[in-house]
Amino acid sequence: EVQLVESGGGLVQAGGSLRLSCAASGFPFDDYAIGWFRQAPGKERVGVSCFSSSDVSTYYADSVKGRFTISRDNAKNTVYLQMNSLKPEDTGVYYCAAGRPLFCYLPLYDYWGQGAQVTVSS
Repeated sequence: EVQLVESGGGLVQAGGSLRLSCAASGFPFDDYAIGWFRQAPGKERVGVSCFSSSDVSTYYADSVKGRFTISRDNAKNTVYLQMNSLKPEDTGVYYCAAGRPLFCYLPLYDYWGQGAQVTVSS
């Protein structure tokens, strides 16, 4: 059974930091693209950061470049999203996803976690 379990969300003031974790199981972790997506209330799910399936490329949305860092620990089957200098507009539910989309920043993944709420207060 495929599982993706996010953790690390919470409430933080603007300028603060959070680290999200996504623990994966049930599929060949090393061979899959892993992405982080954000969905704000009333808005569509958008790509924040991702590793391509080949790990050759890493993507960051323009709005988070220089502030967020994606990393992975293959020994632990875990992907992290370090979020620094958080802004109120970063608020939303953050989902991790695994699969083999053509472009890792598109929400065309096979597997999704349950989501972690991130709220940034001004």
